[in-house]
Amino acid sequence: MPDGMDPRTVTTAFSDSTVRVALGDINPLRPVTEAVRRTRKYSQIVASVREIGMVEPIMIAPDRKAVGKYLVLDGHLRLEVLKELGEEDALCLVASDDEAYTYNNRINRLAIIQEHKMILRAIERGVPEDRLATALNVKIDNIRRKRRLLDGICADAAALLEDKHVSINAFDALKKMGPERQVEAAQNMVTMNKFTISYAKTLLAGTPDAQLASGRRRLKPRGVTDEQLVLMQRESANLDREFRLIEESYGPDHLDLVLAKGYIGRLLSNDRISRYLQQHHNEILSELIQIKE
Repeated sequence: MPDGMDPRTVTTAFSDSTVRVALGDINPLRPVTEAVRRTRKYSQIVASVREIGMVEPIMIAPDRKAVGKYLVLDGHLRLEVLKELGEEDALCLVASDDEAYTYNNRINRLAIIQEHKMILRAIERGVPEDRLATALNVKIDNIRRKRRLLDGICADAAALLEDKHVSINAFDALKKMGPERQVEAAQNMVTMNKFTISYAKTLLAGTPDAQLASGRRRLKPRGVTDEQLVLMQRESANLDREFRLIEESYGPDHLDLVLAKGYIGRLLSNDRISRYLQQHHNEILSELIQIKE
């Protein structure tokens, strides 16, 4: 929270608890087409709701044009499935604002760590793994692998990647690193916005032996000599430092650029200054116009 901000002035985007709302009072913002009904994702939701019920509530907001009615912010497919299965109401989370037409832009598909937590929650509630696999229309090995996703991953690294769409195979590479190196690797992945297995393997290849997990050995990439491997590790360390410096200065540099752009815009809006530059410093004027635009 920014310094000086009164915590009492901060409002939450949603209510503190879920509520049950009649399906007849919930209106979708877009129709679910027949093509969508034939997709694997839709069939997975049907199987999931039929087997274990609603896991994730539908996000809704009050409809300003109709008292007692709501608009769907997220969960159109879940709503349609509930109607198809003959349900009368749905577990919902009600938004405290009215951004029904813009909220979907801020909702992403479920990240793999969030999916891992949902699977754990379902298992804790007594849902067997084979039933989960049936509900999600996947093999039971897939459920077991996601259940063990964070085994060997330190809490700080997991927190950095919690809402990121990381390749499940990338966690195998992270598990071969020590905790501190896991955090460094996760920070690099976030900074570069790259969460693929290939990038995770690159970070692993650049990890010194001292930073590997206990009992782990890093296999040297084929066709790479010891000297080249040492050079890769050195370059990786240099890149880490450069990223940190860029990350620290990005905010102030961006603010300076915005202020400079605004100042230049005001200067060029002055007819006398603009005419003078055009007559005596036309090249500079061209550069200033490019900065403004």
